[in-house]
Amino acid sequence: MDERNNDNKERPKRSFNFYWIYGIIILVILSINLFQYGGGMAKIDPTEYQEMLEAGDVQRIVVVNDQLVKVYIKQDRLDKEPHKDRIKGSPISGPNTSGPHYAFNLGSSNVLKDRIVQDAEKYHVAYEYETQDNWGREILNWMIFIGAMVLIWIFVMRRIGGGAGPGGQIFNIGKSRAQVFEGGKSTNVTFNDVAGLDEAKEELQEIVDFLKNPKKYTDLGAKIPKGALLVGPPGTGKTLLAKAIAGEANVPFFSLSGSDFVEMFVGVGASRVRDLFKQAKEKAPAIIFIDEIDAIGRARGRSVSMGANDERENTLNQLLTELDGFGTNSGVILIGATNRADVLDRALLRPGRFDRQIFVDMPDLKEREEILKVHLKPLKLDVTVDVSFLARQTPGFSGADLANICNEAALIAARKKKSSVDKQDFLDAVDRVIGGLEKKNKIITADEKKAIAYHEAGHATVSWLVEHASPLIKVTIVPRGRSLGAAWYLPEERHLTTAEQMLDEMCAALGGRAAEDVMYGKVSTGALSDLEKVTKQAYAMITMYGLNDRIGNISYYDSTGQSEYTFGKPYSERQAQTIDEEVSKLVEGQYTRAKRILTENKDKLTALATQLLEKEVIFKEDLEKIFGHRPFQKALADQPTSNGNGNGTASGPTTSPEAPADQSAQA
Repeated sequence: MDERNNDNKERPKRSFNFYWIYGIIILVILSINLFQYGGGMAKIDPTEYQEMLEAGDVQRIVVVNDQLVKVYIKQDRLDKEPHKDRIKGSPISGPNTSGPHYAFNLGSSNVLKDRIVQDAEKYHVAYEYETQDNWGREILNWMIFIGAMVLIWIFVMRRIGGGAGPGGQIFNIGKSRAQVFEGGKSTNVTFNDVAGLDEAKEELQEIVDFLKNPKKYTDLGAKIPKGALLVGPPGTGKTLLAKAIAGEANVPFFSLSGSDFVEMFVGVGASRVRDLFKQAKEKAPAIIFIDEIDAIGRARGRSVSMGANDERENTLNQLLTELDGFGTNSGVILIGATNRADVLDRALLRPGRFDRQIFVDMPDLKEREEILKVHLKPLKLDVTVDVSFLARQTPGFSGADLANICNEAALIAARKKKSSVDKQDFLDAVDRVIGGLEKKNKIITADEKKAIAYHEAGHATVSWLVEHASPLIKVTIVPRGRSLGAAWYLPEERHLTTAEQMLDEMCAALGGRAAEDVMYGKVSTGALSDLEKVTKQAYAMITMYGLNDRIGNISYYDSTGQSEYTFGKPYSERQAQTIDEEVSKLVEGQYTRAKRILTENKDKLTALATQLLEKEVIFKEDLEKIFGHRPFQKALADQPTSNGNGNGTASGPTTSPEAPADQSAQA
């Protein structure tokens, strides 16, 4: 008996289906229509009534409210056809002997009403008029109508509010939309799943530990930090760190984006901020994470159109008040993430609001190796895959880039119907990510192909013969993405760059156009990306880094981002003219230098271009056969080598996104 009761208690309760209400309403309406004649009367039409009248079966009729005609059949005709079957088939038990037996509607036709009376007098059938009050049915009809409208309104409001109860979003528009992780709910991501970023993990782990064991810090007089801001380029792992905090912390974790505060209604953003901190205070100690906080934290008063950002600024004001106002936020820590810290309001960045700014930078060689190990775990790898080799091929790549390369390698291996992912698949994936999709079937004329070969050979020649250019790895004239040819380099991972290094890089970038000029005496539009890169680099040398003798040790770079909203330049028109002259002088000087180098090595340039036309892809070893060993080659232990196969496939190291390969763009 007890077990039966326990089974009944453990059975899950069936939730009430809202659509049963609609079904009940439909049944009621059908029942009203079915029984609207009541008393077992069968429904007929005026033609059938006329036949009964002519047959002498009708005893009398009753006209109700000039609308409904009730027909009484003579007693001696009830047991004959067709009345015998029709009356027995009426919706009552047993035959209706007393009547009325039939009924039909007159409608709104006065002619039919007059005809009914005339036929009754003609066939000597008694008739009478009767008035009935249908207020009960009218009340029922009104109740059904109003109820249906209410149910439809509830249904529509549930759809609008996403199932958040009657009214849904309309009545809860000022509520916070934060996703809450508590009571065992977790993101299943911990700090062990975050490779690299040791310093950032240490800072954040301390915050989590403070919430778990506050006494260890408060005994020394320390106060809990109000907030921490994660700053860094896209794809470096800021959101992943926040997920790890949610997985590690045994405290409520509120996660939302900065755009969740933005709404078309005035005052909604500030209301949601108040509701968010109210919930966090009730569940303190707690952590609030706002991703892309620059959506609401942008500096105030920078809009060109006055009043355009009042709503966003009100939201920011409320956030500032909640962080460090008169109210107390004991046990609530705010963690923000952005890749645009330069546009954030200064009041938001000051100590007391965001006490710590944690910079999440691009991973170095060791960190890239750790990140690759994490993303390679689910892949079925070949024995030829060397993680340290892959890490050296991807300088400047972010964690998201590395994850994408691992996935692309698996897709390429599956496309080739391999049983495992090998080293070549990863190299092809790097080429695919950097250069784009390979287009071997692109229609290119013989003259264009020859010009592209000399263009790319010019890059290779100049970069091989200047000291500080990045080491060349591979050259191809196979179209990829929007480029007609590309040259891959493996840049050094350096933190400081000298003027000589930048000039050599500019000279190598202009080698393609210089080769066209040397060989054909004319140039094409293929050097678009080269000219763009060189121009930006020249302006940076002069206006940002102070690497020009005529301009001097002056930098017009604004790290605060405030110049984004100014109308004028921070220098005079005369200085602007001087800057333009120096940029032109700098670029033209390196172009002349590139032409001189190619003219002195014209035979080697021709040999390299000829080999490139034959193989379409050449590697470092092919250049060594023509030029000999590079005179400025540095003996680096981690410099990779590759074997050229000459079949047009990418099988060598590639450059990084921050030092992109030259791309011969179409005009």
